[in-house]
Amino acid sequence: MGKPEAVLSPEQEVRKAWMGLLAKSEAALLAERLGALDLPEFDWLRRPEVGGVMVRGRMGGTGAPFNLGEMTVTRCSLRLATGEVGHGYVQGRDKRQAEQAALVDALMQGPRADQLRDAVLAPLETAQVASRAARAAKAAATKVDFFTMVRGED
Repeated sequence: MGKPEAVLSPEQEVRKAWMGLLAKSEAALLAERLGALDLPEFDWLRRPEVGGVMVRGRMGGTGAPFNLGEMTVTRCSLRLATGEVGHGYVQGRDKRQAEQAALVDALMQGPRADQLRDAVLAPLETAQVASRAARAAKAAATKVDFFTMVRGED
């Protein structure tokens, strides 16, 4: 038996969603969206650092877990002058993207959350949905349907 799933509060579920969105976003698009905003100063709790994490998988999504391999990630933590703490975790070695993700995470916990949702998160989500649709369409174009013909002989 595996470990039981942690039960998250509704607030934690919402934060999990925006942190996942930030982690999977294109660095250039995130930088573009944040470039149009007046961003506050912050203090580092943990400067961006590059490391590795073990990625685990399951056969069929339900089988026993196994180590799939390592993945490079960059993480950081910061605190705004108003006290909100933000964390950023991104795949790869982009320290600037991790910083920007942490900054958005911290700002989403304060009074500017609605502004950030409209100016940053919504466009990032739209871009990700479009990217997934394009990838699915490209994959669908290569689909081959196999079928078996039944002969009329008894």
